[in-house]
Amino acid sequence: MTYCKKLIEVTLPLDVINAASAHEKYPGIRAHPRSLHHWWARRPLAACRAVLFAQMVDDPSEHPELWPTEELQQAERERLFGLIEELVQWENINNTELLAKANAEMRRWVMEERLPAVLDPFAGGGAIPLSAQQLGLEAHASDLNPVAVLINKAMIEIPPKWAGQPPVGEQQTLTTDHWPGATGLAADVRHYGKWMRAEAYKRIGHLYPKAKLSDGSEATVIAWRWARTVPCPNPACRAAMPLVSSFWLSKKKNRRVWIEPEVDRGLDPPQIRFRVQGDIGGRKHPGTVPDPPKVARGAKFRCLACGNVAPDAHIRGESMAGRMGAQLLAIIAEGDHKRIYLPPTKEHETIARQAKPSWKPEQAMNRDTSNLVSGRSYGFFTWSDLFTSRQLVALTTFSDLIGEARQRVIADAQAAGFDTARSEEYADAVATYLAFVLDRVADYNNEICQWRSTRSVEHLFALQAVPMIWDYAEANILQKSVGGWETCLDYQMQCLEKLNPSDHDKGTAVQSDATRLMQERPVVVSTDPPYYDNIGYADLSDFFYVWLRRSLGHIYPDLFSTLLVPKAEELVATPYRFDGDKEKARVFFEDGLFRAFARMREIAHPNYPLTIYYAYKQTESVKDGATSTGWETLLEGLVRTGYQITGTWPMRTEGKSRLISIGTNSLASSIVLVCRPRPADARRTGRRRFLRALRTELPAALHLLQQGHIAPVDMNQAVIGPGMAIYSRYRQILEADGTSMPVRTALAFINQVVDEYLADQDSEYDADTRWALAWFEQHA
Repeated sequence: MTYCKKLIEVTLPLDVINAASAHEKYPGIRAHPRSLHHWWARRPLAACRAVLFAQMVDDPSEHPELWPTEELQQAERERLFGLIEELVQWENINNTELLAKANAEMRRWVMEERLPAVLDPFAGGGAIPLSAQQLGLEAHASDLNPVAVLINKAMIEIPPKWAGQPPVGEQQTLTTDHWPGATGLAADVRHYGKWMRAEAYKRIGHLYPKAKLSDGSEATVIAWRWARTVPCPNPACRAAMPLVSSFWLSKKKNRRVWIEPEVDRGLDPPQIRFRVQGDIGGRKHPGTVPDPPKVARGAKFRCLACGNVAPDAHIRGESMAGRMGAQLLAIIAEGDHKRIYLPPTKEHETIARQAKPSWKPEQAMNRDTSNLVSGRSYGFFTWSDLFTSRQLVALTTFSDLIGEARQRVIADAQAAGFDTARSEEYADAVATYLAFVLDRVADYNNEICQWRSTRSVEHLFALQAVPMIWDYAEANILQKSVGGWETCLDYQMQCLEKLNPSDHDKGTAVQSDATRLMQERPVVVSTDPPYYDNIGYADLSDFFYVWLRRSLGHIYPDLFSTLLVPKAEELVATPYRFDGDKEKARVFFEDGLFRAFARMREIAHPNYPLTIYYAYKQTESVKDGATSTGWETLLEGLVRTGYQITGTWPMRTEGKSRLISIGTNSLASSIVLVCRPRPADARRTGRRRFLRALRTELPAALHLLQQGHIAPVDMNQAVIGPGMAIYSRYRQILEADGTSMPVRTALAFINQVVDEYLADQDSEYDADTRWALAWFEQHA
């Protein structure tokens, strides 16, 4: 079939896209749509918008009637690059004039009545579908994980239904009748969320006491700092050993505060108490912070009472036997524009222990996966084990209040003129976002939250795992501080407002296996597939699933029909699911991924290429004595499925991490592959003809890439695209002995031809200069 090459199959302004993607990852960017709900691996919206736009527009070389010379074609590319440069800037995320201009550019070469829809079969956190919707494209998201499906519904499906809708909350002060995008919906979520906080304070406020100061006044508590304890293994001591990794409370300049232990050896067993020292009351403290009892990596601690070092096995054993306790280390309160650090009190410790939850998420944690380290190695058996009793009481209280808030929304919506069905649908939407706020609160309110001496409470999923934390921070969920309900509510509603949909935007999110996708008409496919055994999303997302199921199970019965996230069909090469057999895990993953690629080929629009994001952090498998990386496996799978690879673009979508690629190239963290279905009549060829084609065609492609905005360090990776386009256009390339040439050999030949071309370009330089140029190209 004849088709026009798209811009992404020829060149891209990588420097601009990479810079914007890195900027988007800065923690200072607030109200980013990704913060609507946590997900563990998201592509930057900048990269997704650029890829989708370049995937949709024709390359100027396809229209010689308009741009007959190479110079005119390059000038037109530069114009398109300028549009991409504007699209990827964070401040233009809701620039309606610019997005309309980009949409018109995409429509310029469309033969059909309308632009095709975009589908992401592994939608995850929803960056690709959301970017498609922002560009004015119909967006479809599919994923097997119910948490991912709900995130996509909340990003692309629900907001357009209520775009421009004024809030219905009876306490809303309607100073305007203009509620663009999702601002009205966000206002209602805020309104009912604040009502929930007020109701929660009435019910459980007694569990969150204020701190008493030395002058008799009181201060609002921000957080409590706790340490886990185990009995000392020394039979002559048996003190409750605090397992503390750091005694620091604050490391700010002129505000250095720490915890200092005191041992009362007059008791049997000895007792360890704590006081707060440092720059307090406007006076500098001359002392120094004491060394923490943690003496080595893992679980190896020194007893503060007797000095005996408890081995790892003892602490793990006490944990697994349920004999691990907790002791209050310090109280952090809100002062006059500064924090107040106070010693622990018996009253605060007693009140915390009085909490008795009426419900717990008692679903079992997966103790086989490495993603849940705390569950695998220590005494965490169910998801409720990750929370204190007070946290469980608070979270279940707010979960119950979501249902009560939903009933209030229904009543208020009907009073505003909604019929029964519409009022219930609107209430379901509000309840969905309130449940997302609860998930964020849970992320900041569990026993795996650290106290950061330079900031505050750190949320659990700062990493893509559930690690073991020895001393943890318990936030005050009822106060407007880090981890508090209102703080999370306000932050996430800013994210909802940032979505800015129109009522014309169409989006759907469904739960589906990527190997069995159903589509009524051809779609443009862009996706970020799973990566071998790097991250067990299903295991991690159980943390949120147990709370979402409790709060929203009656609203989304199909999504939450199981006790935990379905795992049997998740495409991840985890040996524990195959009784430790790595080969079976590999075959399962590769077979599933290949079948997904085959299904994508069946539903893909013939006029547009497929784009795949590939994270370059793969475990390597060894077969027949040769190493085969996940990268080569992916390329091999695409070729075997009948795809021709027409582009490979290195994108720094994860910050400034440095990875090692094939040979010695320094790689970006993600590669975007561009693929087309290989013609059915593709022929076989031999090694000699393949090499001749490489040497004939690759220099022209290299020249075009060098004209584009591609850093030298990325050149060797970008040229794999045109090189693999030559390799994959053949049905088979035969070696001299009649066997098929593997991808690994083809990559070696591509690199060889590239080296020859660059060496010829640099031939006029002396040896030292050539060496310096090669070093710069490889390492920047």
